[in-house]
Amino acid sequence: MVRFKNRYVLCEVLSDDPRCRQCIEDRAVGLAVRDAIGRVHGDYGLACCSISFTVKYLNAYTGTVLLRCRKDSYRLLCSALPFVRYLESRAQRYPCALNTLHVGGTIRTCQKFLIQYNRRQLLMLLQNCTNEEERQCIQKSLLSCSLTEEQSQSGDEEDDDGTETD
Repeated sequence: MVRFKNRYVLCEVLSDDPRCRQCIEDRAVGLAVRDAIGRVHGDYGLACCSISFTVKYLNAYTGTVLLRCRKDSYRLLCSALPFVRYLESRAQRYPCALNTLHVGGTIRTCQKFLIQYNRRQLLMLLQNCTNEEERQCIQKSLLSCSLTEEQSQSGDEEDDDGTETD
């Protein structure tokens, strides 16, 4: 069997309407992106991208979206993202735009990039603080941005049956 390689596209939902972020769903984002691919690249582009296209992660609070597609067709996906102009949810249209932040080969690389991106955004906020209370709150958030690996309690990794692994 041959493993199919994927690309993960990390995007940010930009909208002036605060209700847009509260109402977005992964299904609505997926439909909007598929519609944009169909308009830009036609049936060929839609067929190429829809083979393994999924919305892997959506954080409505931060407006972060992680899309997965095949490695062969990620350029078609990335070129169609600027043409997403609205998200339709609960029979309402919310004007928005998708900003591509990062394209990676694994979800983990996208997570690492997102941590660094958020850290840079917090540093920019820290520079624009007006009072000391805001500064303390942002410094606390900045120090909490880290990706740590969980380590086993005993130091040696063991299987459920008690045998050690290499």
